[in-house]
Amino acid sequence: MASAYEIKKELCEIGRRIYQNGFVAANDGNFSVKINANEYYCTPTGVSKGFMTPDMILKVDGKGNMLEPNAKYKPSSEFKMHLRVYEERPDVNSVVHAHPPIATAHAVAGLGLDSYIMPEAVIFLGTVPLTKYGTPSTMEIPDAISAEIQNHDAVLLQNHGALTMGVSLMNAYFKMESLEFFAKVSLYTKQLGGGQEFTCEQIEKLLQIRKNMGLPGRHPGCAKCENRDTPNCHCASPAEKAACKKPVAAPAAASNSDLVSEITRRVLAEINR
Repeated sequence: MASAYEIKKELCEIGRRIYQNGFVAANDGNFSVKINANEYYCTPTGVSKGFMTPDMILKVDGKGNMLEPNAKYKPSSEFKMHLRVYEERPDVNSVVHAHPPIATAHAVAGLGLDSYIMPEAVIFLGTVPLTKYGTPSTMEIPDAISAEIQNHDAVLLQNHGALTMGVSLMNAYFKMESLEFFAKVSLYTKQLGGGQEFTCEQIEKLLQIRKNMGLPGRHPGCAKCENRDTPNCHCASPAEKAACKKPVAAPAAASNSDLVSEITRRVLAEINR
């Protein structure tokens, strides 16, 4: 296991990358690493994430209380969001929150990234849902993300930004990079008139690649099937195939007048033979 100093250095390095990539401005953003079930390292509030030093990184417990004295810095009030992820996703060891511009533009426009158009996005992210708006620093955001993080490792926060999670800090950070690239390609595709989405059979093959790679984390699977009830529908699992079955409407009952007309037609046909 990495030492405390190594973890703090990595948090500073990720802060530098996020800042240099323009995923945050000024003092925005926050990220954290889980040490054990009740101890975490997190970034401080009121500090540019591109200029952090290891002494700024804070050690906190599962309620956000400081475990090491630090007179200069305090945890972000949005650490509540991280704690909700750790509480509901035991497989997650790191959380990254940032405001990548194009992904955030989708969040502000009320648009989730719900199309399967890139192999890498399908394999590593899946679709990226839009959560309901929540006031920053309140429990509204943790409550808003709760349902979506069960099957996604990346979500868009309405009118706010993005959240990614992973088995390590670098893993969570790379998902943030992938999310912004996915959002950029999606934007360009819409500007060019729309993209060609994968068929269920193509998605199934990509999901098999993900399975073969043994990638950790959660994935929504073939959640959006554009080929329901057609020969092209080849969803990835029996459960998904069942989900793709549209209910078949019962045939409408024939009226008495319809029955009389049909009987009359048949009788006349027999007479005229």
